[in-house]
Parts: sequence; C-alpha cells; structure tokens
Amino acid sequence: MTGEILVSEVGPRDGLQSIRSIMPLESKKAWIDAEAAAGVREIEVGSFVPAKLLPQLADTAEVVAHARTIPGLAVAVLVPNLKGAEAAVQAGAHKITIPLSASETHSLKNVRRTHAQMLDEVRGIVALLRSLPAGQRPRFEGGLSTAFGCTLEGDVPADRVVRLAESLMEAGCDEVGLSDTTGYANPAQVKDLVRRVRGAVGDHALSGLHLHNTRGLGLANVLAGLEVGITTFDSSLGGLGGCPFAPGASGNIVTEDLVFMLEAMGIRTGIDLPRLLAVREILRSAVPGEEIHGFTPAAGLPLGFRPATSPGASA
Repeated sequence: MTGEILVSEVGPRDGLQSIRSIMPLESKKAWIDAEAAAGVREIEVGSFVPAKLLPQLADTAEVVAHARTIPGLAVAVLVPNLKGAEAAVQAGAHKITIPLSASETHSLKNVRRTHAQMLDEVRGIVALLRSLPAGQRPRFEGGLSTAFGCTLEGDVPADRVVRLAESLMEAGCDEVGLSDTTGYANPAQVKDLVRRVRGAVGDHALSGLHLHNTRGLGLANVLAGLEVGITTFDSSLGGLGGCPFAPGASGNIVTEDLVFMLEAMGIRTGIDLPRLLAVREILRSAVPGEEIHGFTPAAGLPLGFRPATSPGASA
C-alpha cells in the first residue's frame, strides 16, 4: 500500500455537534487555519441545520466564509435537506454531503424523513446544483449513514445499502460514501460492503469512508478500506464526535493516530504530523471541559520516526 491518501478532517462538524460546549467562532477559525497550515487539504467545517437543534454549529456560514479564504483548502459541509443545501451554496461550500441513513429508523430520528423523502430532497438538491454554472457547482456526496449497523435497528442488510447507493447515484449524486455511524463495522464487513457497493455503482463513485472507533476497530477498518482501494478517510482531531441521534455511538477516528499510521506505513498524507499534534492545544483552550483522545499524542512519536511526507511539504 503506497501512494497518497486524503485525510478529511470532520471535527469542526461531527466533533462539535456531539459535545455540550459551544466553541467560539474565533477558535473555530484558528483550528481550521492551523490544520490547513499543517497540510490538511479537506475540512468539513460545519452543518447547515437549524440553530435550535445544533447551536454548536449556528455559525457555519461564517466559518465557511473564513475557510474559503485559505488557498488550496476544500471546504465541506453537511446538509440535511434542500434548504440546507441552498444555504451551503450561498455560503460557497466546495463539497456538500447529505446523510441518507440505511436504517430508516435512524433516518427518522436524525433528519425526520423516510428514505423516499430523503431521495426527494436529493433530487431537489441536484436540480439546484445543475442550475448553477458548471464551475460554481459544489461536489455532491450522498453519505450512507448506519451502513454497517444501527443502534436502533441492529443489523442493516448489505443489499439495502447497495440499493440506496444505486438510488443516490440515479438521483444525480456525484459520489456516495459509507459511514459507520454507530461503530459497528469490522474489517471483513468493510471489505465486503465496499466491494458490493462499488460493484453496483462503479469504483469511481465510492472513494471515501467515515469510520468510528467506538469499539476500538477504527484503524483496523481503515486498513481494510485501504486493501480494497479506498483513498479518502474521515477523522476528527482528538477523536471528538459521534452521532447525537444514535444512542451509544461515539468516537471518531483520531486524526493524529490515523496520520501517524499512514505515514509510518509509507503512505503520504501531505500532513506535517508535529504541526498537527500542536493543533490540539487550540481544542484544549477552546473547549477545556471536553475529553480529547489519541494514542500518538500521549505516547509521542517514536525515536527515529521518518514520515512518508517530508516535514514542511504539502501534498
């Protein structure tokens, strides 16, 4: 396994939506600035949801506006519906993801819509994006949440995930992603589901995984994804995050641990690991009451460690 992997930081969205603390806008800006300076090339900076539901993300438009000023940074956001997509387009996001839960029970809890209703929202967003000049259209991903299992329904049949992936692509998404929202996935399951979905929609339509470390299998699942050709992995600085509408789901993959593993394996991320580790101090200062995780920050880098990405280099 060689080459280059895109590590997509989702902490400013998935991390902050799951904690009680509300990070000040200036701290969010500092966080994003510091990660981009460390070489992170894509950051999911927020979500366009009603402020009464997620007050932690009420300033997403301002965060997008700031992130857009950083050269070379892909600015991603999550949207639950067409209204959110309209706000994302107006703000200038480069990438929009809509969550379609493979578990319909979770979908009703998370976005209060059935599968059919969510696919209607997708078609409305596609029409919106196609009305824009080609050069101004954000990339549109259909994110298949609870793809590996659900805390509310239990087992989620792989055939259902495949059918929904096909429906998302038929509705006009540019790509689909698989999300282990509840931390249920195991490496064998990751390989199997990626192969099934790619067999249905094409390798080009599935390049990314959103994995959680709820049961300690996050990095093992990354390895499984690498073995079947996945090139983009979501993670969160300090492991912040989890779905507030999936009981018991916690623990995004720690960005620092993911980058260390990949770089130690000789796989370039374009990220300067010591600079990334230093970003944790922004979190400690901005949300002092929240626990942040990470084995690499706790243990330090091994003596003689040689990352695949040269220090100071960008991808």
